[in-house]
Amino acid sequence: MKQAFVNSWIKSKQPRKQRKYRHNAPQNIKKKYLAAHLSTDLREKHKVRSMVIRKGDTVKIVRGDHKGKVGKVERVSLKYSKVYIENIMINKKDGSKKSKAIEPSNVMITILNLEDKKRAKRFERAQKVLAK
Repeated sequence: MKQAFVNSWIKSKQPRKQRKYRHNAPQNIKKKYLAAHLSTDLREKHKVRSMVIRKGDTVKIVRGDHKGKVGKVERVSLKYSKVYIENIMINKKDGSKKSKAIEPSNVMITILNLEDKKRAKRFERAQKVLAK
C-alpha cells in the first residue's frame, strides 16, 4: 500500500498528484501554503518579502472579484489553505450571506498583527542580524 505523504516527492506535471501532495501534507508543510506577499512599506521595514497570514492581519485583495478591497483577516483555514476576510461576503440563493474563502496568494499583507510575542521577536531578531 502506498503512503499518503512522501517527503521525497519532487514534482509532477499531473494536477491530481499536485493536489494529492498538498492535501495529504502534514500541518508544518501546509502552513507554508498560507504565505502572502508584504506591502512595499513592510517589505522595506522588515526586510522580508512574504509572511504567513494570521488572524488579525490587515490585507488588501489584489486579484479576483473583490480586487482593491481592504479588510482584517477573520479566520484562517489550515485544512483548506484559505483565508476569510471581514466584510467579504457572497450571496447565497436563499438570500443569506456567507464569508468568501480567498486564496492567500491573492492577497497582500498591509498591516501585521504583532500582538503575538513570537512573531514580534522574529522581526526583532531579523533587525539585529541586518544591523550587524
